[in-house]
Amino acid sequence: MLLKCPSGLNVSLEIMTTRTRFAPSPTGYLHVGGARTALYSWLYARKHGGKFVLRIEDTDLERSTAESVNAILEGMTWLGLEYDEGPFRQTERMDRYQEVIHKLLDEDKAYYCYCSKERLGTLRADQMANKQKPRYDGCCRNLTVPPAESGSPVVRFRNPAEGSVTVKDLVRGRVVFNNSELDDLIIARSDGSPTYNLTVVVDDLDMEMSHVIRGDDHLNNTPRQLNILAALGGKAPLYAHVPMILGDDGKRLSKRHGAVSVMQYREEGYLPEALLNYLVRLGWSHGDQEIFSLDEMINLFDIEDINSSASAFNTSKLLWLNQHYIKESSPEHIAHHLSWHLGNLDIDPAINDGPDLIELVKVQQERCKTLLEMAAASVYFYKDIEVYDEKAVAKQLKPAIQTGLSALRDNLAALAEWTPESTHGAVKATAEEQALKLGKLAQPLRVAVTGGAVSPSIDKTLFLIGRERVLQRLDHALKMIEEIASAA
Repeated sequence: MLLKCPSGLNVSLEIMTTRTRFAPSPTGYLHVGGARTALYSWLYARKHGGKFVLRIEDTDLERSTAESVNAILEGMTWLGLEYDEGPFRQTERMDRYQEVIHKLLDEDKAYYCYCSKERLGTLRADQMANKQKPRYDGCCRNLTVPPAESGSPVVRFRNPAEGSVTVKDLVRGRVVFNNSELDDLIIARSDGSPTYNLTVVVDDLDMEMSHVIRGDDHLNNTPRQLNILAALGGKAPLYAHVPMILGDDGKRLSKRHGAVSVMQYREEGYLPEALLNYLVRLGWSHGDQEIFSLDEMINLFDIEDINSSASAFNTSKLLWLNQHYIKESSPEHIAHHLSWHLGNLDIDPAINDGPDLIELVKVQQERCKTLLEMAAASVYFYKDIEVYDEKAVAKQLKPAIQTGLSALRDNLAALAEWTPESTHGAVKATAEEQALKLGKLAQPLRVAVTGGAVSPSIDKTLFLIGRERVLQRLDHALKMIEEIASAA
């Protein structure tokens, strides 16, 4: 791969292996649209045994931040989209861009433009008033000497005045642009810094990209970039412009539709493979299949199968997928991701007194749609109950159950071993002794030891909470019942 050229352009004539890239601008979080583009690029490279490159396009110094770079890297890591090369940063390649800019100037394929912002603003206003497409009029295109009292010029690419550019897009098909509709775009600002359309061409050329998969909002940039690439004598990659993602209201996906940041989905309790599975189907399909393993995605994915029309994001469908993956994944895998959510609740299963995390997952994974829900429903296994469900207490912890709970407390304390089977036996035996239906004792017990009316089966719940905590909580519940009776 050619990243630095001492002079001129050394373009490899060898047949290129498949090389794709994801090139986000670090001006915010990694959003779901970017994640889908990264996924498509990653899948295509993996399918064809190629390389997937991560490039950080950080030349916008005013908006690019280190925090955004970290957010992008964190999102890629969480999704498991490992890159083979990079991350390359454009700010570390400024000398290379300057070399190309001067090459284009020396070959008269670019020129200095001295037009003021005021002149360009007036030009644009006049064109719009005349219902013309706003574009640069080539005022400085043929200047041989700088005008008097000129300021720092920009550099414009000398776009061909005639002919057309054909984009052979792998998603949209053949798209033709007339050069007469493309103005001489700026490739270097007045401070000398390169612009996007220049840097992306140089990077794709030097990094030998074979395929460029990106959002269709870049389609209008492509003919301009192809002309620059031709001026540099480079071979064009194959382009695939994927359609945008819409919200369920048909408008472009944004914050008003809910979570749009990849890491926000993590915070809301989604598994990365559920989000990947959802994103791959958001514009691509393989028959009626809905659920794909990563291996299946790699084997079945093809750019030509991407739909050319926009897709609508459906959170309910994503939630359904997430529930499926929680149920079907190994307890060890779920435990790995659940531990992060428990950490947000100040719970470290390795330190906090409580059940083995994998054993906890086994009783919870059939019951929860998200890991956030699972974490919240598991707090009482590791921490003392701070708040009881008032309705559950009022309904279940009545004075009439005091004798039964007290007898159960003694029977549980007398158990020789603490297992799901032994605790179930104690509850059943106590119910029979007290002439109670099992549910009439088990439900007050559940409220006493969990603080609420919902939990896994009572025998597994008691086992996982542990003998000491169960007895302590029963003592507290019996005291609560006494206080309720005294206040009556």
